[in-house]
Amino acid sequence: MSMTLGDALLSRNFGFQIDGIQVEAVHEISGFQQEQDTITYMQNTADGIPVTKNMPGAEKGGTCQIVFGITKEKIIQEWIKASQEGLMGEARKNASIVFNDWENGETLRINLENAWCGTATPSAVSAGSTDPLTMTATISYERLSWE
Repeated sequence: MSMTLGDALLSRNFGFQIDGIQVEAVHEISGFQQEQDTITYMQNTADGIPVTKNMPGAEKGGTCQIVFGITKEKIIQEWIKASQEGLMGEARKNASIVFNDWENGETLRINLENAWCGTATPSAVSAGSTDPLTMTATISYERLSWE
């Protein structure tokens, strides 16, 4: 059943794409936000009454964290390596967080423009542990937009 008026998306039905390529084993995405400066402009009316106006300013870039399972897939590892080696022409990619309805139809897409990986932290390892090995990547982006 597809979504009807009043239905909310579930946070579990999401995916992550880098330049349109679906990344497997994504566990969690957090911290993404759209931010814009606020410009405060003060002026006086013709009658000399002070008026304060707030106007939208420049958009800001941001960061988000992506936790993914370490698998044979290498797309994120290659993305991380490109930025570590300073190959920013190769490292800056467009990424998307894609939200789906109950039938896996795309419902919402959040685009991260000119995104690159600045930090990559593997999960702790422990003898005898049964936890999956994951990596947390901090992704920097220049612009976030909603579709």
